[in-house]
Amino acid sequence: MTFKPAHLLLVLLAFATAPVMAQNVAVVNGTAIPSSRVEEMVKQITSQANAPQDSPDLRLKIKDELITREILIQAADKLGLAKTTEVKAQLEIARQSIMIRALVNDFVKKNPITDAEISAEYEKIKVQAGDKEYHVRHILVATADEAKAIIAKLKAGSTFDELAKQSKDTGSANNGGDLDWATPAAFVKPFSDAMVGLQKGQMTETPVQTQYGFHVIKVDDTRPAKIPTLDELKKQIVEGLEQKKLQAYQEELHKKAVIK
Repeated sequence: MTFKPAHLLLVLLAFATAPVMAQNVAVVNGTAIPSSRVEEMVKQITSQANAPQDSPDLRLKIKDELITREILIQAADKLGLAKTTEVKAQLEIARQSIMIRALVNDFVKKNPITDAEISAEYEKIKVQAGDKEYHVRHILVATADEAKAIIAKLKAGSTFDELAKQSKDTGSANNGGDLDWATPAAFVKPFSDAMVGLQKGQMTETPVQTQYGFHVIKVDDTRPAKIPTLDELKKQIVEGLEQKKLQAYQEELHKKAVIK
């Protein structure tokens, strides 16, 4: 079988245009919607929690959504909405957000958290947590005199449960001041320093002042600390270290910037 020149030209044109058409999922009023845009939306959607899996049906829905968007964008452009002050401002904010997110992703990719950094951070967490947990209760009041009066009443025989009802800490006031089991690292330093100095069943003899007010603290019990394993904390540690690096990077850029 032989091709006539005219037929051969049509075949060559078909092969020449096929890759271009494959790069687009649709052309709306002469404007192409690239297939790469579908891929990006598939990636964004499927990466979310409880997201649908990639499928022909999902891609068809995304294609329809992109076509609808293009139609609406073209209508907005015809009305000149992109030139309005309000839309310009919103577009700039959106542009900044996208660029900052890209910068963060680029920084994280180029500055990965190492296993050594993760292990070192885990050891710090273990040291901060200590080797003991405390089942502690407290009563929080506004003044030292109020705290002293509570201590006197407790020594005279009043119950901690009853006096805790006047605590400023509404979360524990109706539960006898119970703060449940926790390590010293869970509390501000003046509170934890006083707490670790108490034995089981003891309470503070003097008010303990923090930024929240004055505390009367009682330790109901103690036990060896149950520290999560490295694998259990790894994700949290990596996220925390990434935030520290990003904060340092931001501060470095801020120092170098010429601000008038």
